[in-house]
Amino acid sequence: MGTRNYTTKRSSIVGSLAEELKKIDGTGDFLVNLYENVHPRLLFWDEVTDFPAVHINAGNETREYQGGGYKDRFLNLTLRCYVNEENAQEALSALLEDVETVVENNSKLEYKDKLNAKHYTQQITIISIDTDEGVLEPMGVAEMQLEVRY
Repeated sequence: MGTRNYTTKRSSIVGSLAEELKKIDGTGDFLVNLYENVHPRLLFWDEVTDFPAVHINAGNETREYQGGGYKDRFLNLTLRCYVNEENAQEALSALLEDVETVVENNSKLEYKDKLNAKHYTQQITIISIDTDEGVLEPMGVAEMQLEVRY
């Protein structure tokens, strides 16, 4: 049985990115220890109980059809980052720096399809970063929008 070329890889990409984000452990170049508190689904801030945390949600997906039957796929991801500390905005800034480092270092992210065949994203682009700007102190919430081209 061969690979299926015409299916979405949404859950595989989200899962692989979550595994890479779990490597944020406060050592080396990382500023924050996430304690592997990364989840491939979104929760609202009032549902989050463990901090710091990163939750990933796959959004809309589009196709761009090229010649010769080739198509590029574009998947939008939302990453919500949560902290609960005395200086929440400083902690949130450090977490966002670490998340951005992981995203930039894994632009060619490896993931596996449902048949366990290895694939790589072409590019992961950070579209926007937005924070609560201290409104929820001592909690801090940020949202990072990504576009994954695969």
